[in-house]
Amino acid sequence: MSLRPAVIVHGLADALTALAPGLPVTLLSARGAALYGGCGWWQALVAAARAAYPATVAEDLLDCADAPGRALEALRCGIKGLILDPDCPAFPAVQRAATAAGARLLSAAPPALDLFERGAARRLAAWLEPPG
Repeated sequence: MSLRPAVIVHGLADALTALAPGLPVTLLSARGAALYGGCGWWQALVAAARAAYPATVAEDLLDCADAPGRALEALRCGIKGLILDPDCPAFPAVQRAATAAGARLLSAAPPALDLFERGAARRLAAWLEPPG
């Protein structure tokens, strides 16, 4: 299953910016955000952004870096999209848990537009436009 264009968001303002064009998008956390933000922060951020733009189709991915405990915690919280380093010895176990939970576990972040980068907001609509 393919992903919608991904946009790295660092907070609620970025998530709102990503959803504002009304185009399908994948909200992607920054690398390792599960370690310093946690799954509760991510859930609240995504929920608030979706509430502000309920008509915009959006999925989300929380990056857990190499922390399988954070990935399992996120699964228990109900997060359905995770990234975990494939070199993590517990990756197969987390993959089984994700499958059982109906969640998606990726071994690497997809290509993404990082809203922290200068001028990224100006390039957002073009990034999200479907090819063709």
